[in-house]
Amino acid sequence: MAEVIKTATRDAYGKALVELGEKNKNVVVLDADLAAATKTGAFKKAFPERFFDTGIAESNMMSLAGGLATTGYTVFASTFAMFAAGRAFEQVRNTIAYPHLNVKIGATHAGISVGEDGASHQCCEDIALMRSIPGMVIINPADDIEARAAVFAAAEHDGPVYMRFGRLAVPRVFDENYKFEIGKAVTLEEGTDVTIIATGLMVNEAIEATKALKAEGISVELINMHTIKPLDKETVIKAAKKTGCIVTAEEHNVIGGLGSAVSEAVCEECPVPVVKVGVNDTFGKSGPAVDLLHIYGLDAENIVKHAKIAISKK
Repeated sequence: MAEVIKTATRDAYGKALVELGEKNKNVVVLDADLAAATKTGAFKKAFPERFFDTGIAESNMMSLAGGLATTGYTVFASTFAMFAAGRAFEQVRNTIAYPHLNVKIGATHAGISVGEDGASHQCCEDIALMRSIPGMVIINPADDIEARAAVFAAAEHDGPVYMRFGRLAVPRVFDENYKFEIGKAVTLEEGTDVTIIATGLMVNEAIEATKALKAEGISVELINMHTIKPLDKETVIKAAKKTGCIVTAEEHNVIGGLGSAVSEAVCEECPVPVVKVGVNDTFGKSGPAVDLLHIYGLDAENIVKHAKIAISKK
């Protein structure tokens, strides 16, 4: 049996920044006194002249990032998702997105899997906030391979990008030959009974759920939606027409995230039942990350349950 490789996407983010910095001298990195946690410390060590620690002043950091971008730099601004999307929302909106500047936000420690840090740091609202900003691209990678690819794709993209990374080590889904494209979903399994659309760490759980459903004779169309904005509507509509029902799976509030984006897409062109697996509009609590995922139903077992519910609604 092959060894299961587990890596936190925040670790892949830090390594990718160093790799990118070696190839692109125009890249600068900002952090808000969390370089050890966001893993930008590796970039600081490699390129100290291109690294700026703004201290615990996230809003100021975003304004500084915007200013640097106006001079031609490709700027990566990093902090926890709670602070990047929440505390600095106004600056992200007005200073970065409104003038469509080349700032890439590396938001780590997203979702319930922050674990023991508790509700104050478990940001399950960030995708909803960033989705509401015109022109903002949102990427939520499933594993370390996809996280690395997202960093390089973000650097090439003209305009603001919000990248969502996790603290918890997750199994590797893809191999080194994986091709990543912003706004283009990846179909991992083809089926006819139910579509499962997952993002972030829920992709691995969806893979396990698909195995369990197939063992029961249920055919699954499994999609990895790494880019939540712009959503790959073509793939979503095609799957909706093919299977007649959809389950979405995300480590985020069921309001405003992937489930909402998918629902908006299908209701316009191909109305089918959409059942959401996610955080059910509640705050998290302190505890071991893996335990919390099970407590909040962010696991393969709950995806299987909701897939059967979706099928029953057809």
